[in-house]
Amino acid sequence: MLEMGMRGFGEIARLCAIGQPTIGLVTRVAAAHTELLGGIDGVARAKSELVAALPANGLAVLNADDHRVLAMKSLASCRVLTFGRSAVADVRIDNLVLDELARPRFDLHTPWGVAAVQLAVSGEHMAANAAGAIAVAASCGVNLDAAVAAVGQAQLSPWRMEIKRSAAGAIVINDAYNANPESMRAAIETLASLRVSGRRVAVLGVMAELADPAGDHAAIVELLRQRNIELIAVGTDNYGVPAREDAQAVISSLASNDAVLIKGSRVAGLERLAALVV
Repeated sequence: MLEMGMRGFGEIARLCAIGQPTIGLVTRVAAAHTELLGGIDGVARAKSELVAALPANGLAVLNADDHRVLAMKSLASCRVLTFGRSAVADVRIDNLVLDELARPRFDLHTPWGVAAVQLAVSGEHMAANAAGAIAVAASCGVNLDAAVAAVGQAQLSPWRMEIKRSAAGAIVINDAYNANPESMRAAIETLASLRVSGRRVAVLGVMAELADPAGDHAAIVELLRQRNIELIAVGTDNYGVPAREDAQAVISSLASNDAVLIKGSRVAGLERLAALVV
């Protein structure tokens, strides 16, 4: 299994020439590296290089909930399998609910049968990722129940939606590995869905390499306002508020009925802050 990452056009095509994948999974098109790609449609064009590179006997697994991903179907010379919450998805998520730590539970309707899925990781957006992974596994001949059990036990790499507790007992979401507007929204919605009765605080670093940094940061500020989440900006004034130097102290002051999200682009390095408070 290989991840085909990119920051420009032609990079995924070159990686595909090396790796020669037969199955390609596209989870979503988000506004990442838009400064380098001329906007989100450029991101879609760059990611579509994976689908275009698949052989005729291959398989493209595409997110039916993202119209830019679904449009890549026209570039495929191979079979296409879709996943998501959409009614047209071949592998369809239904009855999605979140537990007290925002871990998804849902029914998955597939060509191989129906399965109940319970994830060990937090975030409603993780349901689609899990559906895509199960679709790939089942397409490779893995028993559906075995695939569901494996995905249900899966953990994420460090600094990606890690849920821990501070010394005072506050829930700390360490999602400091990277950030773009889409992943920032997903993390904020996860923070908003946690079952806590106290404060919700977002400690945010810059979102880098964006074509419209002012607009993208302002949209995040508006989402925080709508969700009644406090904002602490670290190392940037892009959110329209002064950067704070006391983020560690604020986090340390949170109690067991509070929750905090720590997130920013790789350049922000906020994993160092997270390590100081858990």
